[in-house]
Amino acid sequence: MTVIYILAILFIALIIIIPLLERSKLRMSDEQVGRYSRWIWPLVMILLIAQLIRMIVEH
Repeated sequence: MTVIYILAILFIALIIIIPLLERSKLRMSDEQVGRYSRWIWPLVMILLIAQLIRMIVEH
């Protein structure tokens, strides 16, 4: 039952957030997007390693 509540909250949040983002005047240049996208994969890898360490330590 908890999963249904979580999914409902996420769905409602998306319904609210997407129109707000579409109306916002924030636009990013290709240079800015490139700068941010360069950091995505290293941060994802760090997060995965941290989760793996956490899982090993807890069990």
